[in-house]
Amino acid sequence: MAKDLDCVLCGSCVVDILVRPVPLEHPIGGGRLLHAEPINVTTGGLVSNAGVTMARLGMRPAAFSYVGNDDWAPVIRRRYESEGVDCCGLLTHPTGATSTTAVLIDPSGERSFAHCVGAPKLMDKSLLLGHLDLFARSRMMLIGYYSLMPNLENDLPEVLAAIRKTGCQTAIDAAGDGGGMTPLDRILPHVDVYVPSYREGVHQTGFDDPRKMIDAYRACGAPGVLGVKLGSKGAMLSPAAGQYIEIDCVRAPGPVVDTTGAGDCFFAGLLTGLLRGLDVAAAGRLAAATGACCVTGYGATAGIRSYEETAKLANV
Repeated sequence: MAKDLDCVLCGSCVVDILVRPVPLEHPIGGGRLLHAEPINVTTGGLVSNAGVTMARLGMRPAAFSYVGNDDWAPVIRRRYESEGVDCCGLLTHPTGATSTTAVLIDPSGERSFAHCVGAPKLMDKSLLLGHLDLFARSRMMLIGYYSLMPNLENDLPEVLAAIRKTGCQTAIDAAGDGGGMTPLDRILPHVDVYVPSYREGVHQTGFDDPRKMIDAYRACGAPGVLGVKLGSKGAMLSPAAGQYIEIDCVRAPGPVVDTTGAGDCFFAGLLTGLLRGLDVAAAGRLAAATGACCVTGYGATAGIRSYEETAKLANV
């Protein structure tokens, strides 16, 4: 089958309500009135953050998730269509709600969340196996956040194996504390790209050294690109067993105003680089530059730039 899509983004798609500035160093408490700037509504979650980022970087992404039959769903559809994210796999769940988050942002850009997981949490094995034709059209798929999808997590080895048989590469992303090494140890042999955050890596492996984290993932049979996102310290990537590449943090091309979605945008930049044929080191620099652009805008994708601008920032 012809590959008319570059990446299918699966899982968390959210309406984000951005509230700023909200002081987060002390509890807000009850009965207070907080004066805020105009409250913005945008999209979030991995499907939105990575999908819009990949579209801005010149890729052909598609969304695959559930929204609810409610007033929030059109917000997501309109945003995706305006950004060039294919909505062919954006399905309406008959009872589940569209996922929503209130993002509370302090003056430094740090944030806290009030989140309703909603319908994406209801995705399961039968849904993905019933849409293998969509994955067959794509060069890559990314699912997130797998550790927050209880109806799917344990079945991911079977699901990812079936997707890979269509000729589609696989990538997964975690969230929160990342969950444990079970069932990740069974999932990793079917994953082509996995780069969790440092916090997730510590919780999953028990190690605080990124190389040891990567080695633990590799010992499970992970065949492809592995790594650990290290925040302001950059990242470490591994294209193969025993190989480790340090990726320096890229200076943000403007003031840092909001760190929301930086990890998702990093992953989107990494996959874009790999799909464009860059080696792992260059793809990592593109990922770091994409994350650096992210933090210069409110919300996850307002600061994302074109591939040409981002590549120049990454020196690739």
